[in-house]
Amino acid sequence: MINKFSKFLVAIAIVCLGLCALLYFFQSSFIYFPQKASSASGTTTMRLVTEQAELVITQRERRGAKAIIYFGGNAEDVNRSLPTLVSAFPEHAIYLVHYRGYGGSSGSPSELALQMDAKVVFDKLRQEHDSISLVGRSLGSGVATYLASVRPVSRLVLVTPYNSILELAQQKFPMFPISWLLRDKFESWKYAQQVSAPTLLIAAEHDEIIPMSSTRALLENFRQGQTQLVVIKGTGHNTISQKADYVRALQSGL
Repeated sequence: MINKFSKFLVAIAIVCLGLCALLYFFQSSFIYFPQKASSASGTTTMRLVTEQAELVITQRERRGAKAIIYFGGNAEDVNRSLPTLVSAFPEHAIYLVHYRGYGGSSGSPSELALQMDAKVVFDKLRQEHDSISLVGRSLGSGVATYLASVRPVSRLVLVTPYNSILELAQQKFPMFPISWLLRDKFESWKYAQQVSAPTLLIAAEHDEIIPMSSTRALLENFRQGQTQLVVIKGTGHNTISQKADYVRALQSGL
């Protein structure tokens, strides 16, 4: 009986180790879902060489000091967000970043790669615009928060933001040692205290992907007095941008 039980425990251990290995080696496929770029009228395309990659950036050019850099979600074709941004900010130059592996950009995405690329994009555009604001949605909220912590951005808007992807993964897979397995943790809370720009968090009332508790936890990590939270009623993670209140919220943030 003891021998059979020991074999059972060994079998369970092997299964658990196998699942851990699966999560570790294939974790990128759970985080990143590269999309092709759709056409975007009234824009041009800029190609920017960064370390080990060439990024595609869709740009709606406007002369002047003000510009917006947009970092999208993990399964987003950022070009589809252009009409909303143009409607909200007709006088701004707008730059939509296609992550590595997305929209014609070369390379493979990772947290470190996205952070490095974001700095290169900002430094390039700062040569042309004195006032650069950031909009980061979902996955992109982590990229934007990091960039705002290390560069002098004018304003920061985070749409459906999270406190940490590590925390979200731990909630989803409580039976696994996620903190050991996960390489790309996207711990926005670590960078929030270093952000000096006025910041707006925009949350969906019924977000089925990022719990409101995660967004509120992130809010608490920013400096007091510089950050606001707006909740768009009657929306989910993927429908938040369909409401007129969303455009008004964007405008209030920038």
